[in-house]
Amino acid sequence: MIKKRKKNPYTEVYILSQHISLSADKARRIIDQIRRRSYEETLMILELMPYRTCYSIFKLIYFAVTNANHNMDFNEARFVISKAEVNEGTNVKKLKPRARGRNYLIKRPTCHITIVLKNIALYEFYEEYENYNISLKKSRWKNKSTDTTFHNMKSTGGLWDKK
Repeated sequence: MIKKRKKNPYTEVYILSQHISLSADKARRIIDQIRRRSYEETLMILELMPYRTCYSIFKLIYFAVTNANHNMDFNEARFVISKAEVNEGTNVKKLKPRARGRNYLIKRPTCHITIVLKNIALYEFYEEYENYNISLKKSRWKNKSTDTTFHNMKSTGGLWDKK
């Protein structure tokens, strides 16, 4: 089951996948490798890692970027994984029959994966806009001549002179 959460629809894309039949520790091992990386670099890492978990995370990221590209007309190359977290889900419990009428409990762990992708093109646009506005505003500082002198604490007998 995949849920999408919209916090800031113009810059971020959230995707939440619940009840994936993976161990949370195994998923965290891969999520830690792809956090704060670009979309293209993430896909290359996930394709080359030899773990079974990579395929489900690959599908999740690819699905999120494809939706963002289709719905909001974002460029794929401008996405960065800003936040990725893995939470433990419920354990699926099954009974396996054993000898003499006994049974054996099999626990299959699940996890919930949340990934947030940011579009860095919009952040660069806002930074340029803010820099432009700052340069147009009048400066509030008075023009005082400030003398920048560096003091050596050892020669002045300051606090750091004691051993």
